[in-house]
Amino acid sequence: MTTKVISWSQFLSNMNRLGPLVHIILFPGPRLKEQPRSGILLATVLEEKREQAELSPSSPDSQLTCLPGPCRAGLLMDPISLQLGTENLCGCLVRLLSKDPEWLSAKVKFFLPNMDLGSGDQSPDPTHRVIQQLNKLHTQGQSTWQEFIHCVCMELDVPLDLEVPLLSTWGHGDDFSRQLEVGEESQPDSQLHPGLKRPHQSCGSSPRSKQCKKQQQELAKRYLQLLRTSARQRYANRTPRPGQPLAFPQVYIPPILQWSRASAPFDTQEGAITGDPKAEDGSDVNIRDLFNTKANRGPRVTVLLGKAGMGKTTLAHRLCQKWADGQLDRFQALFLFEFRQLNVITDFLTLPQLLFDLYLRPEAGPEAVFQYLKENANGILLIFDGLDEVFHPCSSKETAGPEDPASALTLFSRLCRGTLLPGCWVMATSRPGKLPACLPTEAATVHMWGFDGRRVEEYVGRFFSNQPSQEAALAELRANRRLWSMCAVPALCRVACLCLYHLLPGSSPGQSAALLPTMTQNYVQMVLTLSPRGFLPAESLLGLGEVALRGLETGKVIFSAGDIPPPVMAFGAALGLMTSFCVCTGPGHQETGYAFTHLSLQEFFAALHLMASPEVDKDTLSQHVTLTSRWVQRTKARLGLLDHLPTFLAGLASCACRPFLSLLAQRDEAWVGTKQAAVVQALRKLATRRLTGPKLVELCHCVGETQVAELAGFTAQSLPHQMPFHNFLLTYADLAALTNILGHRDAPIHLDFEGCPLEPRCPEALAGCGQVENLSFKSRKCGDAFAEALSRSLPTMGSLKKLGLAGSKITAQGISHLVQALPLCPQLEEISFRDNQLKDWEVLNIVKVLPCLPRLQKLDLSLSNVSVSTLLSLTNVAVTCPTVRMLQVRKADLIFLLSPPTETATELHGDPDLRGNANQRKEAQRRSLALRLQTCQLGVHDVEVLIAQLREGPHLDEVDLSGNRLEDEGCQLMAEASAQLHIARKLEAAFPESLTFQMPSDPLLCAPRIRLTHCALQAQHLEHLCKALGGSCCLCHLDLSGNALGDKGATLLAQLLPGLGALQSLNLSENGLSLDAVFSLTQCFSTLPWLLHLDFSSESQRVILRGDGRDGDLLAAGSLPEFQAGAQFLGFGQRRISRSFCLRECQLEPHSLSRLCETLEKCPGPLEVKLSCKVLSDQSLETLLHHLPRLPELSLLQLTEMELSPKSPLLLADIFSLCPRVQKVDLRSLHHVTLHFRSSEEQEGGCCGRLTGCGLSREHVQPLCCLLSKCEDLSQLDLSANLLGDAGLRCLLECLPQVPISGSLDLSHNGISQESVLCLLETLPSCPHVREASVNLGSKQSFWIHFSRQEEARKTLRLSECSFGPEHVPRLATGLSQALWLTELTLTQCFLGLEQLTILLGLLKWPAGLLTLRVEEPWVGKAGVLKLLEVCAQASGNVTGISISETQQQLCIQLEFPHQENPEAVALRLAHCDLGTHHSLLARQLMETCTRLRQLSLSQVNLCEASALLLQSLLLSLSELKNFRLTSSCVSSNGLAHLTSGLSHCHHLEELDLSNNQLGEEGTKVLMGALEGKCWLKRLDLSHLPLGGSTLAALTRGLSHMTLLQSLCLSHNQIGDTGAQNLAAVLPGLPELRKIDLSTNGIGPAGGAQLAECLPLCRHLEELMLGFNALGDPTALGLARGLPRHLRVLHLPSSHLGPEGVLSLGQALDGCPHMEEISLAENSLAGGAPHFHLGLPLLRQIDLVSCEIDNQTAKPLTASFVLCPALEEIMLSWNLLGDEAAAELARVLPRMGRLKRVDLEKNRITAYGAWLLAEGLAQGSGIQVIRLWNNPIPPDMAQRLQSQEPRLDFAFFDNQPQVPQGT
Repeated sequence: MTTKVISWSQFLSNMNRLGPLVHIILFPGPRLKEQPRSGILLATVLEEKREQAELSPSSPDSQLTCLPGPCRAGLLMDPISLQLGTENLCGCLVRLLSKDPEWLSAKVKFFLPNMDLGSGDQSPDPTHRVIQQLNKLHTQGQSTWQEFIHCVCMELDVPLDLEVPLLSTWGHGDDFSRQLEVGEESQPDSQLHPGLKRPHQSCGSSPRSKQCKKQQQELAKRYLQLLRTSARQRYANRTPRPGQPLAFPQVYIPPILQWSRASAPFDTQEGAITGDPKAEDGSDVNIRDLFNTKANRGPRVTVLLGKAGMGKTTLAHRLCQKWADGQLDRFQALFLFEFRQLNVITDFLTLPQLLFDLYLRPEAGPEAVFQYLKENANGILLIFDGLDEVFHPCSSKETAGPEDPASALTLFSRLCRGTLLPGCWVMATSRPGKLPACLPTEAATVHMWGFDGRRVEEYVGRFFSNQPSQEAALAELRANRRLWSMCAVPALCRVACLCLYHLLPGSSPGQSAALLPTMTQNYVQMVLTLSPRGFLPAESLLGLGEVALRGLETGKVIFSAGDIPPPVMAFGAALGLMTSFCVCTGPGHQETGYAFTHLSLQEFFAALHLMASPEVDKDTLSQHVTLTSRWVQRTKARLGLLDHLPTFLAGLASCACRPFLSLLAQRDEAWVGTKQAAVVQALRKLATRRLTGPKLVELCHCVGETQVAELAGFTAQSLPHQMPFHNFLLTYADLAALTNILGHRDAPIHLDFEGCPLEPRCPEALAGCGQVENLSFKSRKCGDAFAEALSRSLPTMGSLKKLGLAGSKITAQGISHLVQALPLCPQLEEISFRDNQLKDWEVLNIVKVLPCLPRLQKLDLSLSNVSVSTLLSLTNVAVTCPTVRMLQVRKADLIFLLSPPTETATELHGDPDLRGNANQRKEAQRRSLALRLQTCQLGVHDVEVLIAQLREGPHLDEVDLSGNRLEDEGCQLMAEASAQLHIARKLEAAFPESLTFQMPSDPLLCAPRIRLTHCALQAQHLEHLCKALGGSCCLCHLDLSGNALGDKGATLLAQLLPGLGALQSLNLSENGLSLDAVFSLTQCFSTLPWLLHLDFSSESQRVILRGDGRDGDLLAAGSLPEFQAGAQFLGFGQRRISRSFCLRECQLEPHSLSRLCETLEKCPGPLEVKLSCKVLSDQSLETLLHHLPRLPELSLLQLTEMELSPKSPLLLADIFSLCPRVQKVDLRSLHHVTLHFRSSEEQEGGCCGRLTGCGLSREHVQPLCCLLSKCEDLSQLDLSANLLGDAGLRCLLECLPQVPISGSLDLSHNGISQESVLCLLETLPSCPHVREASVNLGSKQSFWIHFSRQEEARKTLRLSECSFGPEHVPRLATGLSQALWLTELTLTQCFLGLEQLTILLGLLKWPAGLLTLRVEEPWVGKAGVLKLLEVCAQASGNVTGISISETQQQLCIQLEFPHQENPEAVALRLAHCDLGTHHSLLARQLMETCTRLRQLSLSQVNLCEASALLLQSLLLSLSELKNFRLTSSCVSSNGLAHLTSGLSHCHHLEELDLSNNQLGEEGTKVLMGALEGKCWLKRLDLSHLPLGGSTLAALTRGLSHMTLLQSLCLSHNQIGDTGAQNLAAVLPGLPELRKIDLSTNGIGPAGGAQLAECLPLCRHLEELMLGFNALGDPTALGLARGLPRHLRVLHLPSSHLGPEGVLSLGQALDGCPHMEEISLAENSLAGGAPHFHLGLPLLRQIDLVSCEIDNQTAKPLTASFVLCPALEEIMLSWNLLGDEAAAELARVLPRMGRLKRVDLEKNRITAYGAWLLAEGLAQGSGIQVIRLWNNPIPPDMAQRLQSQEPRLDFAFFDNQPQVPQGT
C-alpha cells in the first residue's frame, strides 16, 4: 500500500474518476495548519460489486491510501489497542448509515438547512450517496461533525464495539469532554444543538449505559494487560538458577504434530506434519496451525493426544509464553488450567470463579470484565492440560443450567459444547485412550509424535554447549539403536542427555550408552547422577517411593505439606525431583502443593518402593505386574495413573539393576533376586495369555525392559501366528519394542495394523525384522512420510511375502518411494494398495515392477481413479507380462492375478535379458489370460486398441466387456475378432440386435451365450429361430426377454426346446405370458432333462428357465477359472438333482392351485415348489394341502410374502396326519410357511412343528393339542412369539401329556410371568418324559422344555431373571419340596437375595434324594467366602458339595435328604478349633450341615485369613471329602498356611485342583505340603503355578506315593528340561496314569527325549499333551518308537516339529485302534504331513492349523481321511492349500458320513475350489460347515456360493447357529 498527502479537493476529484463501483472508507486525520477547515482524511478505496452486501477487501493494487505521517504513527498500536481501535472506522459508519438513509437525509437537512442538496445527492448507488452526505457534514467544521456523531450514537442502535471508538475518535471536543465528565444527568437539554430532539431511549442505550460500556472497555483492557504481565513474570522466573541440579539450558524443540483425519485446517494439508525443527523459535507458524480448524461457529475444540513424555504440558506452557510475548495476536486472553490441580477442588464453581478466583482476578469490575469476555469470546483461548488425569468422570447428559455452579470437568464440558462462553477456543491435552464422554465428537484431534532423528540431533546440539560434547553425545546415541529409539520421547531424550552429560567425561566411546540400555536404567542413572557423589540416600529415596506409590493408589498427583515428611520433601526439592506451587482449593482458598516433576517420575519412584522396600512381599509385588488396555474409545472411564508402573517394575527386574536395588534396600543381592524373579514370573504368565493389541505392546515394552533373553524368547514363541492391532495409537517406540521381541522368534508372524493412528516413521522400527511374513496397514493417517519410512524398511525384511497398504493418504511422492523399494523385495507374493485413490501415474508406476517380482501372485489396486487410456495401458501390461493370468477391473476392483513362471526367482531377477528372450515369449504364448473389464466406459475406439493388443497376446480364457459403451459397432468388432482371438471359455458383451441368427457359420453362434432381447420376436418367428439355433455348437444361455411371444409362443417354444440341446438357461421375461403359459412350460420338467428351475413372477413378468444353478450361474458370471474337467475331475457319479418351481406375485385361487398340482404330479423329483401371493384364503390353503399326498416327489413347499388367516395354524397342524411324508412345518407370523417332506427312500422319523408369531392364544391351545396328538412322533414343537399368556400356558401344560413330543418345546416370548414358573413346578410331575426345563423372564423371554423318549428319573430346571420377591419364596420352596423329580435347580439373576436364599434353603425339605442348587447373583461375587459358607450352613439337608466362584458370581450347593446329625463328632472336632465366638458358632453349624461334604470348590475368590482359618477347621472335620478345588484365587501368606494345614489332614482326597492361583514361589512351596500322604489321589492339577527348584522337588516326592493317580496337569509352569527329567524318573511308578499335560513348560529336546523314553512304560496312558514346547524332531522320533498302546489324545502343537518327526509319528499312529484326537498345529510340516495306510477307526478330530501344508502334501493326507470313518472335525486353516487340495477334499467328502466341520480359513482356495467343495457337499455329506474365511474369493462370489450352499461359511465369525441348551 502506498501513501501520500493530498488535499480534500484532490481526493474528491480522484473519487469522482473512480466511478460508482467504488466505496470510500474515511478515517479523519489531525488538522494541518495550512488547512484549518478541511482537514485530511485517510481514504481507502476498495473495489466491490454493487450487489455485495458486506464490505470485502480487494487486492492491494486497487487501493488508494491518503495517510499523513502522524496518522501512520498513531496506527502502530499494541494488539489490544488495535483490537479496540479505529481500524476501518469510517467504513463501519458508512455501512451503519446505509441501513437508514432517511434518518441520514433528515439529519443532513437539519445541520445544513441553507445548502442545496438536490443536485449533489442523486447518485444511484446508496453507499456513494451516504459518502457524499458525510463529506458535506465534515466540511462544516469539527463542532458540526462532533454533534452529528453524538446524534448517531444516541439515536441509532450502534453496536458497543463501534460506539466507543466513534466517541473516542471523533466525539472529544473541549465542551463535549467536560460534559462527559459531568455525566448525562447534569447535562441540560440546552446543551444539545438547537432544534435537536432526543428520541425515547431504552435502558441499554442510555447515555449512562454508554458510559458504563466505555468503563467496561477500560476495565477489560487493563485486565487483559494484567494477564500478559502476569504470564511474562511467571515464565521469566522459570529459568533454573545456577547451582541447581537440573540447571541445564531450557531447550525446546517443537515435536512432530499431525492432524487427525477430518480436523485438518483449511490452510494445512490433511495429515500434514507440523513443528519443523528448522523453524526459528520466534516464528511459531506451525503452532498457529493448531487454531486453524474448520469450526466457523460454535465451540472451537482441539485435543492434543500424546503418550507420556511427549511434551504435551511443555507445549501448553509454550503457547502461554508465546501469547504473553505477543506472538499469538489472534487471542486477547489465554487461560491455562491443569486438571491435576483442578482435581483438588471439591466445591462447585461458576465460570467467573474458575477464571478469576482460580487463575487471575481483575483489579476491579469482575462482572464488567466477564461480560467483555463473553462478548469477545472468539478471542479467548482456554487450555486444559491433563484431560486423562480427571479424577471424577463427567456425565454426557446434563440437567442443570449452563450458568449454574458445577465441577471443573463439567465447566470444561460446557465450554466445549458452547453452552458457556460460546465462540471461545478450547484446547485440551491428554494421553491417548479413554476420553471423557463430555468431549464433543467434532473436536479436532492432533497427535503429538515426539522427536524424529533430526529433532533428536537438534535437541542434543542445543543441550550441550560445546561442539566436542555434542559430537560425543550424538556418537553414543547413534551407536546404540535402542537408546536412539528411546530418545523419540522428548522426556526420555532429556533424561538421556542429562545422564550423558555426567557420564561422557572420562569414559571411552560406547561405554556411557551401555549404561543406558532401557528406560528404567536411564531413570536409575539419573538418580545416581543427581545424588551426592559416593553416597546413595537410600532412606530419602525410599521415602519418595512410598509417597509416590501411596499417591498412585489413591489417585493423587498433588500432595499437601502433610502428605510428605519434611526431610523427604527437602530432599526431593534439592534434587529437582519435586516442585512446589500455589494450589487454589476453592474461591479464596490457597495452599502450597507439591508434585513430582513428571507423572512418569512418580511411577518410577513407586516402582522403586515396591522393589526395594522390605514391607512389600512378592505376592503384593506380583499383583502390580498387570497390563492395561488403551483402546481409543469414548467412555465414562478414565485412564489410570499406574500405566507405566509395570514397565518400571520390569526394568528394575533387570540383572543390571540388582546392585543398585541391593544398595537401596540394604539387603543382599539374593534377596533382591527373589523379588526380581517374581516380576519375571508374573510377566511369563502374562505372555501365555491371549492379549489384546494394546496389552501386547505393553508386554513387549515390559519384557524388553527386563533384558532377560530367555523371557524375550519365551514371549516371542508364545505370540500368536497373526497379531491384529486395531484402533489404538502406536508410536515408533512401540514398534521398536515389538521388533525387539520378534527378534527372538523363529516362526513367521503376520502383523495387521488397522485404524491405528501411527507415527509417520513407525515403519523404520521394523527394519531388519526377518520374522514378519505378512504386513498390512490400513489407516487414513498414513501419508507420504509413512510410505517413505516403509520403503526404507521393506528391503531389509527378507521373509515378507504379503504387503498391504490400504485406505491411506499416499500420493505420487509416496508411491515413488515404494516403487523404488519393491524390486528389492523379490520374495513378495501379494501386494495390496486398495482404497488409496491412486491416480493414473501412480498406477502405471506400480505395475512397472511386475517383471521384477518373480513370485508375485496378486496385485490389488482397487478403488483407484484411473482413466480409460490408463486402463488400456494396463491391459497391454497384462498381455505382455508373462506372469499375469488375470486382470479384473469391475466397478471399484482393479486386480492383477499372476502365476510365477517355471524359472526360479533368482533367474528372473538376476538376468534382465531373460525377460525378452524367445523362451519366455513361448511361455507367454502357452499361458492362459482372462480379462474382465466390466463397466469401464470403454468405447468403440478402445475396443479396436484392445483387439490389436489381444491378437499379439497369449491364449485367452475369457474376455468380459459387459457394462461398457461399445454400442453396435464395438460389439460387431468383438464378435468378428472372437474367432481369431481363440477365446476358450467365454466372451461377454452386450451384442446388438443386428447380429441375427440367420447365418449358421456366424462365429456368434458358437458362443456359449446369445442374447436376442427387445427384437420384437413373435410366435411365428420361433420355428425359424430354433432351426437356426439348432446348429449352435455350444449354446448354453439363450435370452429372449423383452419380445412379444405371448402364451401362444410359450406353448410353441415348449415343444421346440428339445431341439436346442442341453441349455443352461432360457430367459422369457417381458413376453406377456400368463399363468396358462407357465403351466405349459411346467410340462417341460418331464421332457427336458436339463431343466431344473422354473421361476415366474406375474407383476414383474420375470420368466426364467435354468439348469443346475450350482455351476451355471457361477460360470456365467465369469468368476470361476476352468480347472481340470470340473465336476468330472472329482469323479462324481450321476446324482439325483432337485428341481424347483417358483411362482411369485400371482393370484392363487383354488382352481389354479388344483391345475398346478395336477401338472406337477408328472414332474420328476425331488421337487421344490415356492409360491407367493398377497392373500391366500383358507379354501386355497385347504385345496393345496389336500393335493400334497398326490405329489410323491415333492421335497419342499414354500409359501412366502402372503397373508394367511388365523385359522391357518390349525390347518397346518393337521397336515402331519393328512400327509405322513411331512417332516417339518414352519409357519412364521402368518406370512411365511415352509413344509419339508421326506423322500420315499428315507425311513420314518420324528416331525417338527414351528408355529411362531401366529397370534395363538388360550382358545387355540386345546384344538391345537388335539390335532397334534394324531402325530405319531413329534420331535420338536415351537410355539414362541404367540399370545398364550399365563392362562394359555397353564392350559398347554395340562394338555401336554397327550401330545407325543420327544424332543423340545419352545414357548418363548408368550407374555408369561412368575405365575407360569410356579405353575410349571406344579404340573411337570404329570409329564414323565420331561428331562429339562429352562425359563428366562428377562430380556430373552425364553421358555424351553426338553423331553426324552423314555421316562426320565433325573430332571433339571433352570430359572433366569425371574424377579422373585419375598412373597414368592415360600411358594417356590413349597413347589420345590413337592417336585421330587427334580435333581438340579439353577437360579440365575432371579433377584434372590442373601436373606431370601437363606429362607429358601431352610424351607426346602424332601423325604429323600439329592438336589443340586446353583445360584448366580451379583451379590455372590461381593459377599465373601465366610458369608457364603454361612448361607450353606442354613440348609435343611446335608450339604455334600459346595462350589464358589466370585468372578462368575456363582454358588453351587449339593444337598442330600434326609438330614443326618452326629453331635458327638461335631463337638469333638470343635474342641480342636481355635476360633472366635461367632466363627465357632458358624463352624458348628457347618460341621453339622456339611458332615457328608464330598466336594468343595472355590474358584476366583479372595481368601482372607479368617476365611482360611474357618476352612482349616472345616477341612479337619470332613472325613468324606473327595474333591477339593481352589483355582484362580488370591490367598494371603498366613491364609495359605492355614489352608495347607487343613488339606494335610484330608487323606482320602481323590481330586485336587490348585491351578492358576496367585501364589508366588514361596506360596507354592508352602502349598506343596498339602500333597503329603495323598496316596488315594486320582487327579492332580497344578497348572499355571511357578513350579521350579525346590517346589518341583517336593512335587516329585509327593508323586512317588500317588500310585492311584490317573490325571496329572502341570501346564504353563516352565519346569524346563530339569523338571522334565525329574518327572521322567517318577512317571513309570504311576501305573494308573491315563492323562498327562505338560504344555507350555519350556521343555527342550533334552527333556523331551527323556519323556519319550519313559512314556512307553505308562501302559494305561490315554492322553498326552506336550504342546508349546521346543521339543523338536528327536522327541517325535522317540515317541514314535514307543507310543502307549491305549493312547486316545495326542497334542503336540507348536513343538518345533519338522517333516521327519511328523512322518515317523504318522507311521507309528497308523492303525492305532484307540486314537481320537491329534493336534500337530503350528509345526513346519511342508512335505511331511502325516498320512495313513491302515487308518484310525476312532479318530474324531485332527488339527493341522498353520503347518505350511500345500497342494502336493494334501493329496496323501486327504486320502487318509477316508480311512478314518469316525472323523468329525478337520482343521486345516492357515495353510497353503489351493484349488487342487479343495478338489481332493471334495472328492472324499461324500464318503465321510460322520464329518461335521472342516476349517479351511486363510488358505489359497479360489471361488472355483469353493464351488468344488459345494459339489462335494451336494453328494449327501452330513457336514454342518466348511469355514472359508480369508481365502482369495471375491465377496460377491462368496455371497453367491453361500446362497446356493449355506454350509460354506465365509464370515470372520463362525455363523453356525447354536443349539439350544439341552437339545
